[in-house]
Amino acid sequence: MRAASAPFRRASWAVIAINATMFAVEMTAGALADSQALKADALDFAADTATYAISLAVLGASLRVRATAALVKGASLLLMGLWVFGSTLHAAVGPGLPDAPVMGAVGFLALAANLLSVLLLLRCRDGDSNVRSVWLCSRNDAIGNVAVVMAALGVFGAGTAWPDLIVAGAMSALFLSSAVSILRQAVRELQGAVGRSGRDEGPDRSRPLV
Repeated sequence: MRAASAPFRRASWAVIAINATMFAVEMTAGALADSQALKADALDFAADTATYAISLAVLGASLRVRATAALVKGASLLLMGLWVFGSTLHAAVGPGLPDAPVMGAVGFLALAANLLSVLLLLRCRDGDSNVRSVWLCSRNDAIGNVAVVMAALGVFGAGTAWPDLIVAGAMSALFLSSAVSILRQAVRELQGAVGRSGRDEGPDRSRPLV
């Protein structure tokens, strides 16, 4: 599938609007409910908004430019995963119990938004690293939303914040895993692009980029 296709452009604009709206909704709800999982998911919405915007910006560009954009997105996802992991550890030593009803309601709303995004981007899941990174972000969001709803049920039933913290930690691991996947494919594409262009190669062509 070509990254510069009109269907991908239309789907990306729609998903950008969905993610930007849900970032504002979920970050506000996360603060009100004192939920680490909701805050992590809200941050993911913000990161995805930027990811989709970058993807649109490089549509039709060379493979090297698109792979470089995917590297930036993969690195951002990696940093986000590390931030969520660190903030979850910090929250684990503090007091407070998340508001389970708010978590559940907002989690369901976010899940509906992300399922719509996944459906819009379904045909783009097998593209290059730049296009595939968009699909992975939406897939991760849908998985994360299901986990947030489960965490809300756990907090409500057990009367402890641990389900919220465990889900936030799991989301961090998912972010890190997807970041590695995106970075690996982007590096392979960069190596292929450099190999086809002599002017982009360094003096020692036998050495890999990483």
